[in-house]
Amino acid sequence: MSRSPLLEGVSDAIGFVGGALIGFWVGQLLGWNIFAAGYGTDSIGGILLVGLGGGLGLQLSRRWQARQAQNAEESDVSNGKDSGPGKKDR
Repeated sequence: MSRSPLLEGVSDAIGFVGGALIGFWVGQLLGWNIFAAGYGTDSIGGILLVGLGGGLGLQLSRRWQARQAQNAEESDVSNGKDSGPGKKDR
């Protein structure tokens, strides 16, 4: 059984935004302001951290989704709900 596209999208969005916020705050701690006037080194570094944080957050979200799907599948198999090839429905 596949997950709902809505739940998958919300999970992706939470991972991306959460990672981007972590990247933003790490940049703030380093003194890199992404909203500084112009594109100085500090501004570019802050933008880079936000992008990397968002990408890493999205990847963590996708790995979490895959692990949840795998656990649900293993649970279905252990409970006798697997009706895959060669299995008959009860």
